[in-house]
Amino acid sequence: MGKINVIETSLDGVVIVEPTVFGDHRGWFYEAYSERDYKAAGLAYSFIQDNRSFSATNGTLRGIHFQRGEAAQAKLVWAAQGEVLDVAVDLRVGSPTYLKWEAVVLTAENKRQFMVPRGFGHAFLTLTDDVEFCYKTDGFYDAAADGCIRFDDPAIGVDWGAYFPAYDGGAGLTLSDKDRSAPLAADADTRFFY
Repeated sequence: MGKINVIETSLDGVVIVEPTVFGDHRGWFYEAYSERDYKAAGLAYSFIQDNRSFSATNGTLRGIHFQRGEAAQAKLVWAAQGEVLDVAVDLRVGSPTYLKWEAVVLTAENKRQFMVPRGFGHAFLTLTDDVEFCYKTDGFYDAAADGCIRFDDPAIGVDWGAYFPAYDGGAGLTLSDKDRSAPLAADADTRFFY
């Protein structure tokens, strides 16, 4: 069973993963994660924690988040319900793609996953109501290492409005206080190096 299709992006190590889905008149089945298949595809991660979040409304934006230093995390993310625009940002100082970003639409229907390695910031914007978002991490959360960069940092320039017409410069978004008041990348302590 199993097998995955891995789609490269412009950011080294950031990939889109498409699982093989088996369906019939009863519904469908797929392996959300298989260590064997991921390692065979060159994605050798040791995931140790599974997380789930729920966002009630369309236009909820979470991020750009990261953990610094030894607490840095790689994340394998997907939408179990609803749709999100998922974004990875290269935060590795010295990288040829420093502060560049990649995005993918993840939906319960397309069952795509996004692999975000250590050294990258992560954010997502809900494109529907009632989104359940899931992710695996290869490290435990450490509040002391928690970091955040503003979602609308012009040095990064994520084009949220291309996917969310009601974006309006962020005025119509649902954000936490932490995300709304996050520093720009130039002022954030990421501690990632290429």
